[in-house]
Amino acid sequence: MADRRLQAFHAVAKHLSFTKAADALCMTQPAVTFQIRQLEEYFNTRLFDRANGRIALTPAGFVALDYAERILALSSELDARLKAIGGQEVGPLLIGASTTIAEFLLPKILGEFKARHPGIVPQLAVANSEAVQARVAERTLDVGFIEGDSHLPSLATDRCCQDELQVVCAPSHAFAKHATVTLQSLTEHAYISRESGSGTRQVIDHYLQKAGLAPDALQVIMEASSPEALKGIVATGLGFAIMSSAAAEKELRLGELVRIPLDPPLLRQLSVVYPKERFHSRIVNAFVQFAKERLAAAMPGNGDGAALHAHARGIEAPRRAESLSAPSGRSA
Repeated sequence: MADRRLQAFHAVAKHLSFTKAADALCMTQPAVTFQIRQLEEYFNTRLFDRANGRIALTPAGFVALDYAERILALSSELDARLKAIGGQEVGPLLIGASTTIAEFLLPKILGEFKARHPGIVPQLAVANSEAVQARVAERTLDVGFIEGDSHLPSLATDRCCQDELQVVCAPSHAFAKHATVTLQSLTEHAYISRESGSGTRQVIDHYLQKAGLAPDALQVIMEASSPEALKGIVATGLGFAIMSSAAAEKELRLGELVRIPLDPPLLRQLSVVYPKERFHSRIVNAFVQFAKERLAAAMPGNGDGAALHAHARGIEAPRRAESLSAPSGRSA
């Protein structure tokens, strides 16, 4: 229902690119340019400075962006409220998630939710935790799933469940024979790290600092921006990584990787974030509740810790072992 000119302006302002805005809106670039020109003519002012192949918001553009975000959010709320009154369960559900959660936890949850609500069209955006929070704060996503808590004042945080991060290495690595890995021994071997901005990396850095060990004490030889890349590098035997106990389930079953608990254990919270003081449709609320319940049930860290550690070393744990194949994670 929102003015198409405002939608085009908002997209260009966020991407600072007419091409990327056109892709996001499923429009042609000339059509986006036409919408912006119409809006500038209507207000009789320039909203963007265009020079040397770059664009930037003018002072008027920054004012317009603030109002556009609020207008688009209100339009979305109106649409959701009226559909709720009419009992309709149709339309998009805009979800953001950090990489580990998106790749290893949410797919099954989204599939089950979609089966229960066939008229809903979930759209999953994958990014690191910082980027997910930023998009929820700017209201281009309904909800976001991240590691830890959000520190953005405009967002509310609900903790979903607990996740354990463990050492992951090739079967030939020295750590593979250990029952646990101590903090000091981490500094003695090559380490493959997640990228800056990753929620996983932030949790690991905080864990090390709390124990009096500087993050740069680890022998970082490479960084990777996704769990899949991290696992591929570690499987070569080049070094070890620290990652969610959910992320390497397939490789563990195939014997390509081994995971070992840290001593002391490294636990983190997985959380859902959403804007404060904003109406949430019944379907958004239903999804958040559904996802929180499924995450809590799926995460090994919320169940039998002894069974988890036994499974991590390839030992069959009595009766509970089958439940440990359910993923647990978060991203960055």
